[in-house]
Amino acid sequence: MTDGPDSTDGETGDGPAPTPGIHHVTCVAGDPQRNLDFWAETLGLRLVKRSINQDDPGTYHFFYGDAEGTPGTSMTFFPWTELPEGEVGAGQVSRTAFRVPEGSLDYWEDRFDERGVDYDAREERFGEAVLPFRDPDGLPVELVAVEVPDDDPTTAWTAFVPESAAIRGFHSVTLWLGDAERTERLLRTMGLTAAETEADDAAGNERTRFAAGGPVGKYVDVVETDRQVSSGRGTVHHVAFQTPTDADQSGMRDAVASMGLRPTQQIDRHWFRSVYFREFAGVLFELATADPGYASDEPLDALGKRLVLPGEFEGRREAIEAELPAVTVPRPDGKFAANRAD
Repeated sequence: MTDGPDSTDGETGDGPAPTPGIHHVTCVAGDPQRNLDFWAETLGLRLVKRSINQDDPGTYHFFYGDAEGTPGTSMTFFPWTELPEGEVGAGQVSRTAFRVPEGSLDYWEDRFDERGVDYDAREERFGEAVLPFRDPDGLPVELVAVEVPDDDPTTAWTAFVPESAAIRGFHSVTLWLGDAERTERLLRTMGLTAAETEADDAAGNERTRFAAGGPVGKYVDVVETDRQVSSGRGTVHHVAFQTPTDADQSGMRDAVASMGLRPTQQIDRHWFRSVYFREFAGVLFELATADPGYASDEPLDALGKRLVLPGEFEGRREAIEAELPAVTVPRPDGKFAANRAD
């Protein structure tokens, strides 16, 4: 197995079209109602798609994002209630960070105090203020205060949180790796460039930041650690990177394969098309297209209001709904049954 193309491939135009950044992050949750209450109401993200795990249709798949489900804003969850709590360690996404407007961290600390959210003291990282916290399953999450430009591609969802504080898509993910060298070469091949390095207190080693060219979800931080890992509730299942077109995705898939990795064939996930592979240190990566998007099968103003069953699953709606636990989705004007079709 070779380490692959020269580390400058993603920067010189000789390699695949560079990824603009993160497309979505998918995590493992426990109780689905608790997950909905926290991510839709406490954090104020829009439930942009309510569906099922296409590989395990007896399990929900919740998608949260900005007002329009813009690529780079979507945090998704598989609520597997029977799984034990996981332990974050080497070979995983250890932290997922979201952008919030500068000056809004006071608001978030007050909101977390009111709602009993477990959070830590603010940190400064690469000159930015960071507020670490955990969701009800113990998933490590961060809010990073940034200046949101006037032409930002995200659209704030303000049902529960004011626009001045609303989450505006991903800031970064942090990869904890046993050996970072080959993963760093992979990131360069994908079009990210090493930007800065500083000490990391959580893992006790240096943190190296890689940057993509897009405005949202552009950073991947790499930290070496030997911490043990166990999958379960409160851990990240995979991180997906944007390959906006099929041609972009095909080129990236070929580049990944040339490094000795084993990407899957393209898989239709209904709202995007995906390719999966485990990178050298074991983190599950996905490449995801921009189209057709979350509004391709229901009106934008109706996102999240019904259980959407893609493709062949619609014909099994009655059996699938009978197997899924009943949940309600937080709304400012009341609640409605989440597993009903109407």
